[in-house]
Amino acid sequence: MPELLAFMEKALARREEAGTRRHLRPMALLDGGRVAVGGRVLVNLSGNDYLGLSRDPLLVERGLDFARRFGAGATASRLVCGNLACMEAVEEKIARMKGFEAALILSSGYQANLGLIPALCDRHSLIFADRLNHNSLVQGAKLSGAKVLRFRHNDLSHLEKLLRKAPVEGRRCILTESVFSMDGDIPDLEALSRLAEEYGALFVVDEAHATGVFGEKGMGLVKRGMAHAVVGTFGKGGGAFGAYVAGSDLLKNYLLNHMGGFVFSTALPPFLLGMMDAGLDRMAEMDAERSHLAALGHQLRQGLRALGFDTGASCTQIVPVLVGDAKKALALSAHLEKEGFLGVAIRPPTVPEGESRIRLSLSSLHTEEDVEGLLHAFASF
Repeated sequence: MPELLAFMEKALARREEAGTRRHLRPMALLDGGRVAVGGRVLVNLSGNDYLGLSRDPLLVERGLDFARRFGAGATASRLVCGNLACMEAVEEKIARMKGFEAALILSSGYQANLGLIPALCDRHSLIFADRLNHNSLVQGAKLSGAKVLRFRHNDLSHLEKLLRKAPVEGRRCILTESVFSMDGDIPDLEALSRLAEEYGALFVVDEAHATGVFGEKGMGLVKRGMAHAVVGTFGKGGGAFGAYVAGSDLLKNYLLNHMGGFVFSTALPPFLLGMMDAGLDRMAEMDAERSHLAALGHQLRQGLRALGFDTGASCTQIVPVLVGDAKKALALSAHLEKEGFLGVAIRPPTVPEGESRIRLSLSSLHTEEDVEGLLHAFASF
């Protein structure tokens, strides 16, 4: 048995040598955008709780209310007997707020992308994917069996060149994010939508990091008619867990027949549906928090750039500090923690080789004083 598992030890040793081995650390989430780690309270600059809803009383109360009314679990997949009335009500609410015809609730954004893309594309298809797409989009494309052509990040001229040269036969699909999770930048979604229409391609957008933060009522940057399918999540700006695919009635009916991750998965428990429902209500009324979050992002980028740090093309609540070397990123992360800030180093394979970084993600719970303190910590590195 030890010889059989030796490959694991070797793989971990390689990660250790490269500075890319990961470890779990016990933490406790606290109010005010803080986290308790190793007996210390740190300002949390590594979470995705963009609106601070993870500790919102309304989400907890409504989750408990749904559990009392509908039970602890759905007991089965939705196509068997797990299609609870509360789930359909939340889907209708998502679609109405998003401005789309329909929505289909799923367990997570990762599950959504792993199921959605193979449902839309097959081995005869061509997928045009942004080079910096999230791993879930990458893996979903691989599972589809389609040929994947990657275009340079947010480079529409490169994408159009690939579209123009591509064979006419077979289904085409363009995949991107509306807010890129590791870089905090935004593509030209309207231009991408026009290219998709011109070249007869499906257009799929992952809005995981835009949900709650951008758009009317916090429902993201993609408006009706811009894309054929949009993935949104509740585990980030929504404060809880779960995801959805929004699109047309036709898309929803197609997916519930052809999306394996939906067909063969137990439906989400009522407690989570209650939190989703409350999260939608809270997101709709948080324009002031969204404005505050945008101002904090601007303050942080300006301060970091003045100190000589590279924040890339970030224009959102996600601000990467590009370091390059994995071990240097770990050293910077350790320094920030010593100064009272949790800024986790992001290393390969999450980001490309040579592009390790500290990914700073702000919350509306943070203050201008928090950002000033963080900038002082960077200045002393």
